[in-house]
Amino acid sequence: MARIGVVTFPGTLDDRDAARAVRLAGGEPVNLFHADHDLQGVDAVVLPGGFSYGDYLRAGAISRFSPIMEQVVDAANGGMPVLGICNGFQVLTEVHLLPGSMIKNNHLHFICRDQVLRVENNDTAWTNAYELGEEITIPLKNQDGQYVADERTLDELEAEGRVAFRYVDVNPNGSRRNIAGITNERGNVVGLMPHPEHAVEAGFGPDSREAGRGGTDGLGFFASALNALLASA
Repeated sequence: MARIGVVTFPGTLDDRDAARAVRLAGGEPVNLFHADHDLQGVDAVVLPGGFSYGDYLRAGAISRFSPIMEQVVDAANGGMPVLGICNGFQVLTEVHLLPGSMIKNNHLHFICRDQVLRVENNDTAWTNAYELGEEITIPLKNQDGQYVADERTLDELEAEGRVAFRYVDVNPNGSRRNIAGITNERGNVVGLMPHPEHAVEAGFGPDSREAGRGGTDGLGFFASALNALLASA
């Protein structure tokens, strides 16, 4: 059984939800802590949402110096699948595993809503269970959710197919080019602002546009990681 580590920083809120998502997908969640110096032999890592270190200085800015992140960066550079959700996405940009940055929402308010996303790249370790162009409904909750990057970086992401998800119908936070999530060149590191771990169990996640999905649109993220690990075994 694939072992997927879920990192808890001071101020993390969604670590238990992420661990439950891993379990529902068929993996074994492993608790990892910010002060750990090893990854306990896990096969993949999830950096969950929350407000690590209270988002002091800048969202994710302090977490990048946690001992565990040195191990995560090394593992990601070696090809290990790493997923950053919301605050985890912010941390991934701070450690430069993903380009760009996250700033305050353009309306300067916290937002919580069910958000439709379009899958723009289904060839990553965290998106292969989806169809290209598929629209999924995932809960969104953030205050520093506006993805920004310079035009050259944005053009490179577009040209290289590294925009993983895009907001549909409405851009909830002013993110450049409606970008909701991106991937690195290798496709093993993915960061996104919405929360797939809150859409993994029928009856508890948001209704999607596709009849019969039952609020489980986020489960594909975690199933994708298991697929990728099985394919590389």
